[in-house]
Amino acid sequence: MSKRDELTERAFAFIRRQLEKVRQWLVQSRARELVLLALPYQVAAVLTALVAVGYATLFHWMEAQNLALLAHDRRWIFLSAPISFLVSWFLVMRFAPMAGGSGIPQLMAAIEVANEKKRDGSWRFLNLRIIVVKIASSLAMVVGGGAVGREGPTLQIAGSIYRTVHKLLPPFWPRVSRRIMMITGGAAGLSAAFNTPLGGIVFAVEELTRTHIAQFRTAVLTAVILSGMTAQWLLGPYLFLGYPKLQPATFSFMYKILLIAVVAGSAGAIFSRGLVGFDKLRRSLKGIPAQALFAFTCAMLFALTFWTLGPHAVGSGKALLEEYLFAEQVEPNARNVGARILGPMFSFSAGGAGGIFAPALSAGAAIGGWIAPWFDPSRGQFNLLVLAGMTAFLTGVTRSPFTSAILVLEMTDRHSAIFQLMYAAMVGYLISYTVDRKSYYERMKNRLLATLPNWPPRERVAGRNASRVQGADHDEDDPEAHS
Repeated sequence: MSKRDELTERAFAFIRRQLEKVRQWLVQSRARELVLLALPYQVAAVLTALVAVGYATLFHWMEAQNLALLAHDRRWIFLSAPISFLVSWFLVMRFAPMAGGSGIPQLMAAIEVANEKKRDGSWRFLNLRIIVVKIASSLAMVVGGGAVGREGPTLQIAGSIYRTVHKLLPPFWPRVSRRIMMITGGAAGLSAAFNTPLGGIVFAVEELTRTHIAQFRTAVLTAVILSGMTAQWLLGPYLFLGYPKLQPATFSFMYKILLIAVVAGSAGAIFSRGLVGFDKLRRSLKGIPAQALFAFTCAMLFALTFWTLGPHAVGSGKALLEEYLFAEQVEPNARNVGARILGPMFSFSAGGAGGIFAPALSAGAAIGGWIAPWFDPSRGQFNLLVLAGMTAFLTGVTRSPFTSAILVLEMTDRHSAIFQLMYAAMVGYLISYTVDRKSYYERMKNRLLATLPNWPPRERVAGRNASRVQGADHDEDDPEAHS
């Protein structure tokens, strides 16, 4: 080899070594960036699971204390309910008005207004103060017997945790989307609350965002896995409703599910309209004394509901679900239906914090269990009709049929019922749409957004008007177009 060729080979070798160093640096740099991007989601997921488990433990303990009190003497309800309703309302009114209610509309509103600018308004709906007030107010409600759940509050709490973690990121950190953080928080919160990771993913896609899933699928998957595994590590593997016995349903059985889905879906929509009406009435009252009197009135109506319709009016409704699905002898009746609809309605309308997911499931179970004996079903068929009622009623409230079917499926681990549950969800969705074209969450989200200054933005209004002109020939009566 000539000296010239040797110098050329050395030059190429040097270049190759430098290019390899650059490649290794890029790989390491990219890997470092990916780790930094994923870390906030992972930290927030673990924190969400820890808070969710602690909250669930306190919630169940408070609920047990109330049941023990009422077992001693039912008349205690006329003292415990007014005190707890007023305390729950006062905590929200005095310290964090956006902590009231379910929490899911607040999370939806926060996602709607979130941006990366300094004028981001999502802090109004998700922050540390809301976490504290949400937990305290809902615990105050349930210790007095209030028929509320913890799942909706857990989603707002999770969204607040994720937003707080995002806020604490230093300036040098790779850019993390605030909106995607909050969407992921909602999925992680539902996964930790119900131990339903698939339900969390579907809820994030179906209810919380219109963003393409490709933009946040990794974050959501990481969040639901970590939050779910952390919750299982603390509580052990569990199902929210165990393993109810089911009997395979033939094609001729579907008309029974159809009837229950029609009744439960329409009842869910009517229940939601009632909640919206009570909310408008409460907000129309001026002054703290009038608001306090309204909360007291709701408490007394709730106490009368318990006194006249029975013990199933109190609590989240899990006791009714377990009785209907697992008890050897079940005596479903119309009183339980009234108790599980009126109890949550008066509890939720008082102005405190509390979720609607579990109460909606129990109301649907009461409807399914009430209608099922008309067909003289076996025990397995009875359970299937109860699950269909749960799915349809929840769909009537949320208008999220996929989420409702997947949640009930994961809670019970009864994969053989997937087609029946999806059928009930579809029927519940369509029939509830005929009652009310918007879900409760959508109406409450819009009400919350209307309180913001300069909302909606001018550019959004202009774009909306332009799309209306272009889509003038759109079928306004198509329910799929508004889902």
